[in-house]
Amino acid sequence: MTLPTDFLNADFATPIQLPPSKTEGTERFFNRELSWLAFNWRVLEEARNPRVPLLERLRFVSISATNLDEFYTVRVAGLRELAKAGNTTPAADGRSPAEQLELIADDARRLMAAQNDASIKIRSEMENEGISILTRSKLTKADLEHLQNVFLERIFPVLSPLAIDPAHPFPFVPNLGLVLALQLERTKDSKPLQALVPIPAPLERFVRLPATDKTPDRFLPLEDVVLIHIDRLFPSYSAIGSCVFRVLRDSDLEVEEEAEDLVREFETALKRRRRGEVVRLKISTGAPDALANVIKEELGITEDEVIEVRGMIGLSDLSELILKNRRDLQWPNYTPRVPERVQDHDGDMFAAIQQKDILLHHPYETFDLVIRFLTQAANDPDVVAIKQTLYRTSHDSPIVSALCAAAENGKMVTALVELKARFDEAANIRQSRRLERSGVHVVYGFTNYKTHAKISTVVRREGEQLTTYTHYGTGNYHPITAKIYTDLSFFTCDAALGRDATKVFNYIGGYAEPEGLENLAISPTSLKARLLEGIANEARLAREGKPGEIWAKMNALIDPEVIDALYDASKAGVKISLVIRGICGLRPGVKGLSETIRVKSIVGRFLEHSRIVCFGNGKGLPSKKARVYISSADWMGRNLNRRVETLVEILNPTVKAQIVRQIMAANMADTAQSWILSPTGSWERPDLSGEEKPFSCHQFFMQHPSLSGRGSAGVKDVPELTHDDELATG
Repeated sequence: MTLPTDFLNADFATPIQLPPSKTEGTERFFNRELSWLAFNWRVLEEARNPRVPLLERLRFVSISATNLDEFYTVRVAGLRELAKAGNTTPAADGRSPAEQLELIADDARRLMAAQNDASIKIRSEMENEGISILTRSKLTKADLEHLQNVFLERIFPVLSPLAIDPAHPFPFVPNLGLVLALQLERTKDSKPLQALVPIPAPLERFVRLPATDKTPDRFLPLEDVVLIHIDRLFPSYSAIGSCVFRVLRDSDLEVEEEAEDLVREFETALKRRRRGEVVRLKISTGAPDALANVIKEELGITEDEVIEVRGMIGLSDLSELILKNRRDLQWPNYTPRVPERVQDHDGDMFAAIQQKDILLHHPYETFDLVIRFLTQAANDPDVVAIKQTLYRTSHDSPIVSALCAAAENGKMVTALVELKARFDEAANIRQSRRLERSGVHVVYGFTNYKTHAKISTVVRREGEQLTTYTHYGTGNYHPITAKIYTDLSFFTCDAALGRDATKVFNYIGGYAEPEGLENLAISPTSLKARLLEGIANEARLAREGKPGEIWAKMNALIDPEVIDALYDASKAGVKISLVIRGICGLRPGVKGLSETIRVKSIVGRFLEHSRIVCFGNGKGLPSKKARVYISSADWMGRNLNRRVETLVEILNPTVKAQIVRQIMAANMADTAQSWILSPTGSWERPDLSGEEKPFSCHQFFMQHPSLSGRGSAGVKDVPELTHDDELATG
C-alpha cells in the first residue's frame, strides 16, 4: 500500500484492519527503543540518497554511528541494568527489558553492517572525486618518508604503549576509547608479548598525505600510521598480529537527590560515568584469538556484547573528512536572513519587539538576533534585570559572555544552569563557574527535575514603567546547533507573557509552584493537562458535527496517556496529522483505532527540532480561529512529568499565520524528505524517481521570508505556501 506524503492536500489513506491484540492490548503502542532504531535507519538512508551531496552523505554515516553509540551508552545500558537485576516490568508495548535487549541487538547488528556498507560505497565515490582513504599497502616511498616525520613530531610524543603481563595490569579504557592491540614477538628469541596502544582522543583520526595529481586529498587512518612505526614503540619486536577495538560504557548519571552541593555531586558523578560498566565492545574482524580473549576477559563482557566489525571501527570519525576545501561536494552555502523589521529599526531588538511580536524560524533566520537581544540588554543603561535558562550552549558561548557583561555592568542577572543536560554536564559546570565569577546569580533548579524550558527575560525601564521583554524558544541557546536545527524563537513584550516567565523563574529558583499563569502551561504541573484538554476539545467538537483537526510537530511521541487521547479523538472523527522526527509509539491508520491519524518524519539537510501543536478549534486547519502553541517539550513521559517545560499559546495573528500557514503547512506538504509510518510499524519513503522537483519544506523556508519579520517591505510577496517550480528541490 502506497501512503501519501503530502498531508496538506492528500486525503487520509484507507485504514487497515488489524486483530484486537494490536488495537486493544499493549501492541497498540510501538516499542520506544525499536522506534528510535528505525529513526536511525532513516538517518542512514540519507547516506544512500542520490539527491544528497557526496560529503553530506558521509556526514549522515557519521551521525548515524554517533547516534547508535550514544543509544548504547544510555538507553541500552539502562535496560541492561534492569535485566541483570531481574526486572521484568514491561514497557508500554508489553516487552520486558530482556526481550527488548534481544530485539535491539539483532536490529543494531544489521544497522552497523549497513553503516559499514554505506561508508564503503561512499569512500569509493570519494576516490573518483580525488579524496582517498588509503591502506598501508598503497603507500609510496615518499608517503612513508612523510609519515615518519609526522609520526615523530606529532604522534609519538603523546602515545603510551602498554605491555600486558603480570607486571603491567590491563589499563582502564574510557568510554569511546579506541585502542590498537598487538601480538608481538621478540626478534632475538621469539618471546611473545601482548601490548596495547591507546589512540589519544585529541589526535585526528586521519593523517593527511602529500597530494598527487590524481588524488589531491589523501589520508591514512591514525592506527595504520602507528602500526607502520611499531618498531619505534617496541624496539626489537615485530608485530605478528593486531586488531583495533573500541569500548562503550554505561554513561547514565546517578545523582543523590539530597546532595548538599549539587555542583560537586555532579563532578563526582561525571568521574563515575567515565568508569561505567562496559556495555559493548567493537573489535575488528580477524583479531588473533589469544589477544581477543584477553581483551574480553579483562573488560568483563560476554560474547553477546561483542561486535566484530569488518571495516573501520569508529565511523563517527568520518566527519573529519568533510573537507572545507571541497565545498563542491557539500550543501550550497546558506546565509540566514535578518528579518526586515529588525533592519527597519537599525538592529534595535527592543524597538522591533515593541512594534509587534516576532517569531524567528531558525536556521532560516539568524540566531544572531537572540544573541543581539542579550548583548543589547547587557549594554543598555535602561535594562535593570536579566533572567536566563541555559540547558545546552557552546563552549565559548556568546550568551554566557553577554550575561557576564550584564552583571559586570551592574545589572541584576540570574542564570538557571541545568547541570543534568546529558553529555553537557561538565561544560555547564564550567559555564556556571564563569558566570559566578562575573557576579551572576546562578541557580541549578531541581535535583529531581531537569529544567528543559528555554526562556529569557529582560526588564527595561521605559519612562515611569518597567517593561518585560521575553524570549520563548523551542531549542537550546546554542549558536552552533542553531545553524542546523530547525527551531522557533518567539520575542514579545506582552505583559502577561512576561509575568508568566517571571513566575517560572521563581518556581525554579524558589520552589514556589506558580499560580495564575495567564498564557502559559508548564510541566510538570499543567502542560500535559493542557494538551489533553486541547485533544479532548477537538473530540467534543467532532462529536457535535463540527470540524475537528489537529496538526502537531515534535521530536518524539511516546506518552501512553497522550497516545490514547489521540486514539479517542480519532474515533470521534478528529483528523490528526503528525510530523514526528524520531520516536513514535502511536500506531496510525488502523480501523477502529486510529483511522484518521497519519504520521510522517522529515529527515534532510536540517534537523527538525521545533515543537508545535495547532488545534482547529471547530474550524479545521488551517484557520484564523485555530489555537496555536509552541513548546520546549516532546510528548514523552520524561518531558511531561519529570521536567520543567513550557507550552506557550500564540495569540498574535501574524505569528499564528506564520506558524499555521507557512511552517506547519510546508511541513505537511513536504514530499522530498518525508517518510510515512505505516500501521504495521514500517517507515515508507515515496518513490521520487518520477518526480523531477518534489516539494521540500527546507528549500521553501530558505527561499521565502517569514510573515512576522517582514517589516516595511510589506507582506504581499510572502507566500503562505507555494508549490511552484522554484521552491522544489532537485
